[in-house]
Amino acid sequence: MQKCASTVQMPCVTIVCLETHLILDIWRSRIHGDISGVLPANVPPPLEDPDYRVKPNCLNGHAPWPKGICSKCQPSAITLQRQSFRMVDNVEFASKDLIETLLSFWKSTNSQRFGFLYGHYDPLYDVPLGVKAVVEAIYEPKQSWEVDGIKLALGSEDFDQEIVRADAAAEACGMKMVGMIFTDLVATGEPNKVLYRRHANSYFLTSLECRLAAYMELKHPNPCRWARGGHFGSKFVTCCVSGNQDGYIDISAWQLSNSAMAMQAADLIIPSSVPSRMCVQEPGKARYVPDIFYSYTNEYNRTVSANAKPAFPVEYLLVNVTNGYPREPNSAFRSNRAFVIENREHVHQVQTPGAIKRHIGSAQGSSEQLSILLSDFHLLIYLISLGVLGQDEISLIGRIVSQPMEAEQLAEELVKSAGWQTLMLMLNEAADSDLNTPAESSTGMAAANAAIESAASTTHSASSGGSWACRHCTFENSGASGSCEMCALPRD
Repeated sequence: MQKCASTVQMPCVTIVCLETHLILDIWRSRIHGDISGVLPANVPPPLEDPDYRVKPNCLNGHAPWPKGICSKCQPSAITLQRQSFRMVDNVEFASKDLIETLLSFWKSTNSQRFGFLYGHYDPLYDVPLGVKAVVEAIYEPKQSWEVDGIKLALGSEDFDQEIVRADAAAEACGMKMVGMIFTDLVATGEPNKVLYRRHANSYFLTSLECRLAAYMELKHPNPCRWARGGHFGSKFVTCCVSGNQDGYIDISAWQLSNSAMAMQAADLIIPSSVPSRMCVQEPGKARYVPDIFYSYTNEYNRTVSANAKPAFPVEYLLVNVTNGYPREPNSAFRSNRAFVIENREHVHQVQTPGAIKRHIGSAQGSSEQLSILLSDFHLLIYLISLGVLGQDEISLIGRIVSQPMEAEQLAEELVKSAGWQTLMLMLNEAADSDLNTPAESSTGMAAANAAIESAASTTHSASSGGSWACRHCTFENSGASGSCEMCALPRD
């Protein structure tokens, strides 16, 4: 372990693990030699993700699976071992405020919290050929609390729409989703002390968390020109905020191995009631389960193999990643006044048009200050959710974030746009109760919708003072709307 003279409680990025896992490019060169040049046309790319599914379209003359199978299309036996390389070598949190903001929810409610990490991947210059995931923002999706953890509505329409909006905001700023983070904190009763729950004698990630991490890694494959399928592994990281051996809050970062991703894709694993053990699925009509083994050192210091069925230790699926803060913080989001965090109605933090008005109102007409206030990830996501600003205006705000040297000029261009003028009308129509008293989420959205409709009506009336009767339902419409406000059918 190479350490620096950093005095902060969390390690800085010069603390790196040198031996546990090889850097991907170094591992690739050791296994496959120097392939930095262009491969000959008749040589296939050397890297390939494992695949534990039955191969489709077998040409061996039998009925397709599950009606038939042969030695050529069935997957080989699996021998689990610790992955010797990692796709990401370090997780760098751009600012300590990111973690403090996440922890503030636990401190005020004593409930755990989950979030998605947004940022970018950069070279890790302290380590030759190293790669780091730089976290610029944490998005907290809708979640509910259970006795034993957090419940997410993965796959639901509302959840997917949330992620689409967050991804759109990140893309506008030149970023992407790079991982996820969650808390597992239990106060001990002593001041500033939490339980030390995750260690070598218990677990680092539970089997349920491992399966979620593998699921997310499959959704975020890593593009690779040296891979036969165009992708190899994933750079998606999983971070856990829990207590360390001294009782202080600490962060650990992990990835799931390529084998874990392949087992999840083939539906071979399922979480168990024992957090440190992952169960192997039972064979089914449409599920082929090959033999799975893992090796360990017994009491006689000999390496032996064991059958992974019915369950095996989750450590065989884990790849540990270092984490820390930069020596000189330089967050992409420069706002000196944090906007309301999403989905925190239980602690009386609600995103409303009034919150936007208060936030940008402190600019007091200064383009420079407005550009700083607009450099807020949570504000940008909320603006996207309102649907008032067009893609051009969203792109302008993204450029304000990603091009700080030109931010003031971009802010001046933004305030002249039609979408921004409509937003200002909407904010002026916001109810006084919205501006003065935080409301519940449904009330906040109702205020937003009412303000949007009123602003749209004002805009239409300004562009056309006449009215017209709908030929379908005879409703008297005002302005130049192309569809009826009552029946939504087209005007012509």
